[in-house]
Amino acid sequence: MDISRAITLHLPKRFEVGTGTAARLGDWVPEGARVLVIALPVTAAMVGKLGLKGSVTVFDAVQPEPKDTCLDAALAAARACRPDVIVGLGGGSVMDVAKLVAALWNSDQTLADVAGPNKVAQKGALLAQVATTAGTGSEGGIRALITSSETGMKVAVESPHLAADIAILDPELTMSVPPAITAATGVDALAHCVEAFTNINSHPLIDDYARMGIRLAGRFLQRAVEDGSDAEARAGMLLSSFYGGLCLGPVNTAAGHALAYPLGTRAGIPHGLSVALLFPNVLGFNAPARPEKTAEVLTALGLQASEDPETVVQGTRAYCTALGIKMSMQDHGAAEAELPGWAAEAHAIRRLMDNNPRDMSVGEVEAIYRAAF
Repeated sequence: MDISRAITLHLPKRFEVGTGTAARLGDWVPEGARVLVIALPVTAAMVGKLGLKGSVTVFDAVQPEPKDTCLDAALAAARACRPDVIVGLGGGSVMDVAKLVAALWNSDQTLADVAGPNKVAQKGALLAQVATTAGTGSEGGIRALITSSETGMKVAVESPHLAADIAILDPELTMSVPPAITAATGVDALAHCVEAFTNINSHPLIDDYARMGIRLAGRFLQRAVEDGSDAEARAGMLLSSFYGGLCLGPVNTAAGHALAYPLGTRAGIPHGLSVALLFPNVLGFNAPARPEKTAEVLTALGLQASEDPETVVQGTRAYCTALGIKMSMQDHGAAEAELPGWAAEAHAIRRLMDNNPRDMSVGEVEAIYRAAF
């Protein structure tokens, strides 16, 4: 927590937030530019809200937890239309694909060439990110995750060239998100902030972004779940998610996300829900190593401040349950026989596990899975 420690934070060049800001994108796009919108089928219906003019191509074949084959298809679409501007219109899956398409569509580099930190050579198009969910905060970060179809593991790419040229957070675009998805993605946003806040690499600059994200979730997540048309709550959660995204570049997440990845890639559980299912037990496990910060998190969520791991687990589990989340891995398709293998896989994700404030053995990872099962 030495404030003199060197740290690098990359931000979008332009940031628009508030009701109606999605329509400003058309004014930002250079006149005559060819635009490729990367979307899900459900978010492709929102293209008309962006105020785009001229040549617009839509690629809407992105799937949740996108694989490298999805990226290849998006790259082929880009090479066919030769875009000047790439627009990511969706949640984290869409925005991560958009980042990589903007960087690679006219490059000789492949996904394998750029995997890891600081290997992307260039950006081949302007990048606009328009969030339609409040969860990953991908619009604010410089990291993209794609699942390898060969190994089933996440491939992480990190580069300043993946930063958005404009990020737009318009609460109107999130109002159709169902309560269950609002809850799960909201806990994902919260977890980004919490994992960065309690990280061994935590830094005062990032701590303050994390605090704002945690407090916004504590204030607005329940409201957004209960009334999807609540513009203030939707905007608050978009900001919470954005702050979480800012935390990821310089600090990153830790064990919570490492443990969540096998649930997504192996069991097909959506990422936000995977994180939410494990959030109470991971926070409780780490509480002895970060007692004051854990107490601060609980207070922000309206819970009893405590350093006791079991109290932390019970309180945060009740918080997630009150959001309507079924807090059982088994209820969402996880198979008990798979837990030992998932534990070994999660433990091997050292780029995240090494950030955790407490060392976690393979056996302790499995114990967390079983407690959440």
